Amino acid sequence: MQLSDFQQLIRDMYHEKDVARGVDGTFMWLIEEVGELAAALRDGTPEEQRGEFADVLAWLTTIANVAGVDLTQAIEEKYGRGCPGCGQLACVCDDAEKP
Repeated sequence: MQLSDFQQLIRDMYHEKDVARGVDGTFMWLIEEVGELAAALRDGTPEEQRGEFADVLAWLTTIANVAGVDLTQAIEEKYGRGCPGCGQLACVCDDAEKP
């Protein structure tokens, strides 16, 4: 599945609920899922970890939908030509810097 397909799938399934909840409410769900991912990475099975990664991606995609952001476009613009910090495909930024 392509990212654009996934974004449309999430929109088709949940958009009315997501818009009603708004960005702030949806962001809180994302944060909860990030916490669940952290716990699964510490103590979970590979299956549980995959499920939590999927949940985090779904909630991030939901926020993008509510905010009107095309994730494919955003990723292409930010990372499509390499590291946003140094511009290289294999990042050569100093480890102390956030690329």
